[in-house]
Amino acid sequence: MMEKSDIRREVRQRIKALSPEERLAKARSIFGRVEALDSFQCAECVAAFVAMPDEVPTKEVLGRWLDMGKRVVVPRVEGDIMRFYDYSPERVVVGAYGIEEPVGDKEVAPSEIDLIIVPARAFTLAGARLGRGGGFYDKYMSLDGFRAYKVGVAFRCQIFEELPIDDHDILVDRVVICREKAASTAANKKCC
Repeated sequence: MMEKSDIRREVRQRIKALSPEERLAKARSIFGRVEALDSFQCAECVAAFVAMPDEVPTKEVLGRWLDMGKRVVVPRVEGDIMRFYDYSPERVVVGAYGIEEPVGDKEVAPSEIDLIIVPARAFTLAGARLGRGGGFYDKYMSLDGFRAYKVGVAFRCQIFEELPIDDHDILVDRVVICREKAASTAANKKCC
């Protein structure tokens, strides 16, 4: 099995090979599938993320979900803790790690979130995930009161048959990719 750092480097290169237009088109496919999930349709409060350039783009979908009447919350990193706050496109600033974060002082309790969209560097279709290494999502999803349905979103090239995971790693309930079936690890050399 590859080392975590090797997987992160490999996935970064695979995603880099996609044009911004390809990323956006694949994101539309991914989030169309997310929106078809019963767990999404029933969710009143959806936690998502404001994507970095090498993640599945979310900006378009965050606004759409607000228009659909969903309460959308996004994370803000505060030291070594991640907290969620209500999202508004007009109320974000560049924060920790160069990521756009919400402005606000009323934290959303973990128990208020019905569904959480989880990013990662890599996933297995069984729900194992390899993040960027900070452990922010694992810590958050371990909090008392957290009950949200966990959905990982990824380009097909981020899917591996197995990943090195630790005991404290939290698996997602479902992984949504831009195609119906993920290919084997060897065939994942080309992204999506």
